[in-house]
Amino acid sequence: MSDRIKQLKQAEKGAIVSIIAYTLLAILKLSVGSYASSKALSADGINNFTDTISSIAILIGLRLSQIPADSDHRYGHWKAENVASLITSLIMFIAGFQVIIGSFTQLMRHETESPEPIAAAVGIFSAVIMFAVYYYNKSLAKKHNSSSLSAVSKDNFSDALTSIGTAIAVFAATFNLGWLDLLTAFVIGLIIIKTAYDVFKESTFYLSDGFDLELLSQYKVAILKFDGIMDVSAIRARTLGANIFLDVTVKMRANLSVQESHEIVDAMEIQIKKQFDIFDIDVHVEPYEATLN
Repeated sequence: MSDRIKQLKQAEKGAIVSIIAYTLLAILKLSVGSYASSKALSADGINNFTDTISSIAILIGLRLSQIPADSDHRYGHWKAENVASLITSLIMFIAGFQVIIGSFTQLMRHETESPEPIAAAVGIFSAVIMFAVYYYNKSLAKKHNSSSLSAVSKDNFSDALTSIGTAIAVFAATFNLGWLDLLTAFVIGLIIIKTAYDVFKESTFYLSDGFDLELLSQYKVAILKFDGIMDVSAIRARTLGANIFLDVTVKMRANLSVQESHEIVDAMEIQIKKQFDIFDIDVHVEPYEATLN
């Protein structure tokens, strides 16, 4: 428990760096986008604004997850991280639809303007910053085993690519191709919605106690390698935040003493936790009866 809390505290640094970077870039893009008449850069600024909210939600989730278990939350508060992600996805949906509706309306009305070249320069500058934040968060997530920070780093990488695309489109639009700027804004709106959908899908999957069946199969195979465990009659798992809780029913040789069964199960728990980075395992033991043909 204490080790996991230390990891979460370290992961907070990545969320804070993302918040600072996204806030500054959102202000810069929205300001320059308005000045340079670039709808694409303004849309990218809105994208960064939603990312700021997302990073704040993740930071709050990381801190709430560190609250110890109490009488009302026997498993702790780990799912706060998933709830924060769900709220973030809903905010991103709203922002994405606003960008799409605004750019589509202007395209239909032929309200196009050729943006100033400075907008493209801001896009390149933003891409460099986001690549730096991506590498920082990626290394931090790997070091401290943070799934939420790993997701943030992927979003950082996506935003860096989006900024490059924005810069290229804005530069091309300066040659009397104002419609290309609006079209890029429309595409960015779609990217925001796609990202929101991915976050929504993942958060609802874990909040409804969904779990990867392939991982369950790997757990079962690893458990059956222990001498004395003859069968795994039931296995299920759920994810609370970044922590995996595993429930297993194993069948063991009936001639084993309680002490012997306990020692085998203890060794199995230690190995499986270490091998698959599982937070907690609950094991139920039943006698194994061989079937004679």
